[in-house]
Amino acid sequence: MGIAHPAERKYMMRKTAFLFPGQGSQYTGMGKSLYENFASAREIFDIAEEVLQWDIKGLCFNNAGDKINLTEYTQPAILVTSIAGWRVLTEEKISPEIVAGHSLGEYSALVAAGGLSFTEALPVVEKRSRFMQEAVPRDSGRMAALLGLSKEDVMEVCRTASAYGIVSPANYNAPDQIVIAGTADAVDRAMELAKDKGAKRVIPLNVSVPSHSPLMKTASERLSEALDDIVFSDLNIPLITNVDTSIVNRVGDVKDALVRQLTNPVRWDEAMRILIAQGFNTFVEVGPGRVLSGLQRRITKEFNFQVDVLNVEDMDSFKKTVETVNGE
Repeated sequence: MGIAHPAERKYMMRKTAFLFPGQGSQYTGMGKSLYENFASAREIFDIAEEVLQWDIKGLCFNNAGDKINLTEYTQPAILVTSIAGWRVLTEEKISPEIVAGHSLGEYSALVAAGGLSFTEALPVVEKRSRFMQEAVPRDSGRMAALLGLSKEDVMEVCRTASAYGIVSPANYNAPDQIVIAGTADAVDRAMELAKDKGAKRVIPLNVSVPSHSPLMKTASERLSEALDDIVFSDLNIPLITNVDTSIVNRVGDVKDALVRQLTNPVRWDEAMRILIAQGFNTFVEVGPGRVLSGLQRRITKEFNFQVDVLNVEDMDSFKKTVETVNGE
């Protein structure tokens, strides 16, 4: 596998997917460059503050209140930063043939696909984050990334560690990276077992809730009720879901996927393999950080297939993406 040079790629048919990041991609200063350089990005942040009624610019740009890693603030902040990036891309007439979002990022993807308005996505994501935070007592849940173990090994680790509480795979991110989630004691035990099994790295994640685990059952039930009050539309651009890796366009499929996503693993690795098999060769991560870009490079290593892996989170990355996609 190789990353194609832009000069070579302009003679090839592009097939583009936009990828929207989830929780864990946040950092202090995210979105600031876009806000300072694009009127459309400023508009997105201003709309968000009007809808949410709190200082989202202060949180994103300066970590005001030291809340950037608290789920109830992190999720809306990542949504806003991602949609700001998407808006500046649309002004350049750069659009995808399909969208995908990692966990929370599925809401950003839905906005980009025309299935959900930004102003309706904001309060829904805020409620989702609050439901998730309230589903478990603070500090009672945990998530960790296990690198270098097979799916079978991770499942065995989780089964053994379940004697200490609830723990299960939460994100199948890449061939060599699987995230687990559950109660703190069970995840701690699973991390020890993973090291004993030969995991290359075991990384506790800086998140405040055990997402995509059975512990999110009450959150998923509350989210289902909240989504009943939201007006969704059929999608203008297809979306590949986290929970089933299904390519969907219809409203009903979208709502169901969003609810089941909370208690089931994110099947990111599988979803990206499906897109590669369908000939997608340009992947643009739209939003803060480069987590999905890194995962995409790992996934694509196994294919004899040339791809461009790009991102848009600030002025420099925006310029590079526009130049590459336009073959400049």
